[in-house]
Amino acid sequence: MLWINDTLAIADWELTESFTRAQGPGGQNVNKVSTAVELRFEADRSPGLTPAVKARLKRIAGRKWTSDGAIVIRAEETRSQARNRELARERLVEMIRQALVAPKRRVATKPTLGSQRRRLKAKTMRGAVKALRGTIEDDP
Repeated sequence: MLWINDTLAIADWELTESFTRAQGPGGQNVNKVSTAVELRFEADRSPGLTPAVKARLKRIAGRKWTSDGAIVIRAEETRSQARNRELARERLVEMIRQALVAPKRRVATKPTLGSQRRRLKAKTMRGAVKALRGTIEDDP
């Protein structure tokens, strides 16, 4: 079980981990040990997530969201397989927590009469400044 918050947990059947050799520097350790973790979460089939949360999660995940509705997270930062596992799970939990927060709807408001008048006064003053920039004509 992977706990997201007090009320939501992800079952073990929804998560799949595979281990591969990591990329980049690390000497012989990189060539011998499979420390990189690829965590796959079947988000589309998850019973604990509402359709609205799944839609937000798909937008947040971006390229990590696969065509069959899974999220694939790859962690290969450290030389430790256990630490990479923790990092991948933390990233998934953070992504789901972001998706759980519903965005606030914007309430349309009218500008106040005073703000409208200040805006028009500023426009008039700015126009007057620009009008004074013209060429100066000599009066005979």
